[in-house]
Amino acid sequence: MCGVSGIVHKKASPDRPAPVGRDLVRMLDSLAHRGRDSTGLTVAGEPTSADLVARLWTDGNPDDAASRVESAISRLGGAVASKDVRGSFIRLALRYRGDVPALAETLLATPGVVIHSIGESSEIVKDVGTAADIDAKHNLARLEGTHGIGHVRLATESAVDISHSHPFWAYPFPDVTVVHNGQLTNYHKMKRKYQDAGHRFQTHNDSELIAVYLADSMADGNSLDSALRASIDDLDGTFTYLVSTKEGMGCAKDRWAAKPLVAMETDDVVAVASEEVALRSVFHEEIARIEPQEAEVMTWLT
Repeated sequence: MCGVSGIVHKKASPDRPAPVGRDLVRMLDSLAHRGRDSTGLTVAGEPTSADLVARLWTDGNPDDAASRVESAISRLGGAVASKDVRGSFIRLALRYRGDVPALAETLLATPGVVIHSIGESSEIVKDVGTAADIDAKHNLARLEGTHGIGHVRLATESAVDISHSHPFWAYPFPDVTVVHNGQLTNYHKMKRKYQDAGHRFQTHNDSELIAVYLADSMADGNSLDSALRASIDDLDGTFTYLVSTKEGMGCAKDRWAAKPLVAMETDDVVAVASEEVALRSVFHEEIARIEPQEAEVMTWLT
């Protein structure tokens, strides 16, 4: 079934961040009945003095993997400003002004390392279990920023593991991540198209394709709104998805609108989710809800 959520604090900034992590944990916890296999979120607009933040996972010794990654980054002319290793998860704040695709290729070439995200102002944290489980493990509620998206997963295809959990990062484009409820029927055809153009995929989950599709479109000069609108025609299937970029958040629903989405908005905050119960966890006053319809696209820029 799965559930998605997203929030934008309109008046927040990296200098005045909002409790995005706390809000997303509350929203995702209220959606746990839609999926308990895994939970994840993107927090964007974070305050950081680093050039990039990389979130990695390893199936080997994490200290050894972190050391190999540090050496690889040094060979590219970069440096690790700070490092946080929690179990198999590695968070690196990087001093790096070089080519991000070259950095991504170098990190991915490190034995046993999987990249969850690379961002100038955002990061992905995802793990198996519920929002309460991974908040206790990763302290998600402490993460602050301007906006973010989240997902609870009931696996209906692909593996139940950390790498196939949402959100998905658009390798190798910084700060473009997606959460998705639905299924793409032209996934394999489109994936081959992007692979033929040189794109790399880290998983077999169709949601990763949406992230790459949108990032590639925006890299060609299209706005987020234009990329979302084009996706309604280019992506086949039933879907509701949210995307987070450095500049903001957007959502799109297919022409049948089979997958639910509701929104609430004030002058300060806008939140969207699969169910109203998630919105009520962050809005305590009475607010009229909006329900996006067939083939509808909405964007909010920070």
